[in-house]
Amino acid sequence: MQAPHHNLMQALAANANDSGPALEVLADPSAPGGLQVNYLRPEELPGFAETMVVVRTSGSTGRAKRTVLSVSAMAASAQATAEYLGFEGQWLLALPVHYVAGLSVLTRSLFAGTKPVGMDLEGSFSAEKFTTAAEEMVDAHRLTSLVPTQLARLLDNPEPRTLAALKRFDAILLGGARASKDLLQSSRHLGLKIFQTYGSSETSGGLVYNGTALPGVKLAEREGRILVSGPMLADGYANNPEATAEHFVIHEGSRWYLTDDLGSVDGNRLNIAGRIDDVINTGGVKLSAGKIEGLLEEFFSQSLVLPVPDAQWGQSVGLAYSGPTNTQDAFEAVRQTIGAEAVPKRIRHYPSGLPLLPNGKFDRRRILDELRLND
Repeated sequence: MQAPHHNLMQALAANANDSGPALEVLADPSAPGGLQVNYLRPEELPGFAETMVVVRTSGSTGRAKRTVLSVSAMAASAQATAEYLGFEGQWLLALPVHYVAGLSVLTRSLFAGTKPVGMDLEGSFSAEKFTTAAEEMVDAHRLTSLVPTQLARLLDNPEPRTLAALKRFDAILLGGARASKDLLQSSRHLGLKIFQTYGSSETSGGLVYNGTALPGVKLAEREGRILVSGPMLADGYANNPEATAEHFVIHEGSRWYLTDDLGSVDGNRLNIAGRIDDVINTGGVKLSAGKIEGLLEEFFSQSLVLPVPDAQWGQSVGLAYSGPTNTQDAFEAVRQTIGAEAVPKRIRHYPSGLPLLPNGKFDRRRILDELRLND
């Protein structure tokens, strides 16, 4: 593991043992390992106690918020994951640690008492770097967290070494973005143990795996909007009481996190239909961007549907995609299944793949800006 990650592990351990300050992890390309760790004084986090770490939300759709996570929340997340999977083990770090998915690899290793292996995160992700790191793992049980783009690259004409390494993992947690049906089918056809995760910085990472709530997690729905509850919830947002009050609410006598996701709940089963900001109102007709995406992913390698401001219609259906350039069959499927108003009007093709944030999510703000230029 790289020295900056090793030092971060030590600082997290000191905090968990009540002998170190709270931490805030930031991306810093000029620092060793591209990582900056700030040590926070209690007066810098007014209203919060027993903070372990402050994590920035991805900011993919707006300004990033500083999410305050306690030791007990991170420990509860690690425990629930281990209980759901039925084991603890050695983790491979393949994601940036200034986002919760990467940081959770370190904290789950810490609470399990195992030593993580870190791949080289400098530059772009590659199958070679991942495989080399995976071959250093020694524990019987092996785990990693990936985003769909990373898994797709690993399965793009993979070498036997890469496939062998992937098959040795007892759990590959896949989250951060929508995974295409083709990617999931090919992964499972190869026998890879994929767990699709749902969660966020506000929930210490994933708290729903393969559509099922982890132990101790409760799910609810209010007017189509998803709420989640459990011991892994964040304490709130640093220096932002308004956002804290908006998203962390009392519901049926318990504390819940009110997400920006739309969907339905059936007991401990969750189905996500889209996001609040994914509803496209074009000429008075409301459309689900997620439903349109679900159709288009059958035709393209990557697809992202967004509402694009439109002077005439209020909003237009925007599509950013990679893969085949011919859209005729895809758009006809949308027309026949949903209606003509759902056919994308603002379109941009990305031959090398959609722009990504460092955590592997689509850079929605940049893509939206570029779609707006496509008049």
